[in-house]
Amino acid sequence: MDQPTVGILHPGSMGAAVAACAATNAAAVLWCETGRSAASVERAARFGLTPVATLTELLDRSDIVISLCPPAAAEDLARDVAGHRFAGVYVEANAINPERTKRLAALLEHGATVVDGGVVGSPPVGGKTPTLYLSGPNDATARIEALFAGTAVQTAVLGTKVGKASALKLSYASFQKTSRVLVALAVGVAREHGVDQELIDVASRRTDSYLSEPQYVAKTAARAWRWGPELEEAADALAAAGLPPEMLRAAASTLARWNDAKDSELTLTDALDRLAQP
Repeated sequence: MDQPTVGILHPGSMGAAVAACAATNAAAVLWCETGRSAASVERAARFGLTPVATLTELLDRSDIVISLCPPAAAEDLARDVAGHRFAGVYVEANAINPERTKRLAALLEHGATVVDGGVVGSPPVGGKTPTLYLSGPNDATARIEALFAGTAVQTAVLGTKVGKASALKLSYASFQKTSRVLVALAVGVAREHGVDQELIDVASRRTDSYLSEPQYVAKTAARAWRWGPELEEAADALAAAGLPPEMLRAAASTLARWNDAKDSELTLTDALDRLAQP
């Protein structure tokens, strides 16, 4: 099979690194630089992505388009792509709930072949090997598997039903990200009573406890602007399944207290102090 041309929407920290892996088996990996920040331009250049001036050019040249963006932007992007009558493979790899994924697939069904995707793990840099879970038509998922063959991005196909990959991603995210929030709350209340070190000592006896990694709270604070909307999506998925969403909505509300810490370098003390402010 000829090497495909791939378009990435948009190259954030995860998207750029995933796109760079795709470049191993692609003729080119394109991104649209119009309206993007200087940080995006620098990141795309660092990962060797090819800039184009317009979304139209990206779609006209691309055989495969991968959408990896903040959840709130996923629908607008899909609508823009549908408006251009894109007829290739569209990988909806955002952290959005299964019902929303199906809705976006319906927007694109008159031209594109939609593959549902969900990335579990850290960006594929520095030895990290995330897994891109896929669900959708067999021919299309096979093309995505081939695109990432031999790279740091592992792939796993969950079946042909769009929504399965999104469901797995948000099921995992709802536990992983909420657990990190619970660590912040637990350490915060322990600190208020002067027993935070004792709490950490107790938790350290359990090697599988996030409470033994309180330093991660600072990283959670820096990522809260992304994690909060993801947990809102997961809450919608729980509600659709008849399960109570309040825990995840509460976690998203907690994360919102850190929104002004976007991508900051914080200490644990800084993060907990910000969390304690209404």
